[in-house]
Amino acid sequence: MSRRTTVTITDVAREAGVALGSVSNAFNHPDKVRPETLKRIREAADRLGYAPNQSARMLAGGKNRLFGLILPNLDHGVSLQIANGANAEARKHGYGLLIATAQTDEDVAHRYRDYFIGTQTAGILMQPPASTDWQPPVHPPRIPLAFLDIQCDVPGHFVAADNFALGELLARHAFKSGAQRVAIIGKPSLNRLVLRVKGMKHAFTTESDCAFEVVEEGAWNSAHDGLDLGRQLAERPEDTRPDFIIALTDTLATGAISGVRAAGLRVPGDIRVAGCDGNPLAWTGPVPLTTIAPIGYELGRRGVRQLIAQIEEEPEHEPENHQELVRPFLLARASTGMNRSDDFADPDIDISGYL
Repeated sequence: MSRRTTVTITDVAREAGVALGSVSNAFNHPDKVRPETLKRIREAADRLGYAPNQSARMLAGGKNRLFGLILPNLDHGVSLQIANGANAEARKHGYGLLIATAQTDEDVAHRYRDYFIGTQTAGILMQPPASTDWQPPVHPPRIPLAFLDIQCDVPGHFVAADNFALGELLARHAFKSGAQRVAIIGKPSLNRLVLRVKGMKHAFTTESDCAFEVVEEGAWNSAHDGLDLGRQLAERPEDTRPDFIIALTDTLATGAISGVRAAGLRVPGDIRVAGCDGNPLAWTGPVPLTTIAPIGYELGRRGVRQLIAQIEEEPEHEPENHQELVRPFLLARASTGMNRSDDFADPDIDISGYL
């Protein structure tokens, strides 16, 4: 990448319209700076391409052999898979990986990002927290950067599961296995969940005569909500009761299985249940869950590839959108009365780290 003019703390202070001490505190003691001032300083630093340690200017040339990975937390299987996939791909190309968890705090994630820039990290991978209002930075730092588990149409580098195709895949599994009435459960509060529902609706309405309903209830990360919904659906009269439940997440699905069984019905004998996001941490209970194969490993692997491409290629004069979608495939298990994997796999997916 081309040589850039060194930006100093004075330049940032002038750009943000604050004192030098405020800029220093913003990077070293952010808790001492008012949130609105901190936001203004960080935006100014991003616009100017300032890094707390100016030797980080050399990073775009790839002289440092470490990548940074910032995860919202480690309590979801996808994040753990991302870490494994990113580490494996980085090592294959001669890079190490530093991992930080932000505990779903945007401010902490931003501070880790600044830390990685300032300590000469060669590139940064970020998995933003599950949120309805997350937006990529308007002025991203001048360092290789890729966002994981995010589908976005603005300039930048993004890797995500193809959630529309994921929804289609689950719907096809339902009606091809003989379902007559399908209930899709879960509140589509995140963009990825909205896309899953759209994919399901598209497959049901264009490829089958199967009846379906969308029950927009249940938090995506609540097994208890899944249990309540599963019980309510199972307790309906037989002529209105669904014979197949698709939950928008595996956490909801495992709860739904418990709810159906609590109502005195069998899974899969009376009602079949499938999950949607390949989260092994949710795969508990007496009935193995049909779901999507864990895709986080591939997200991490492809994210590292995007960083390396940014290091090796000339910088773009006009930033472009680089969105990569990973096509899902199905793990069919006992909860839907089957035990086989569908063959909808992307031929470029390395599945060795999935299971």
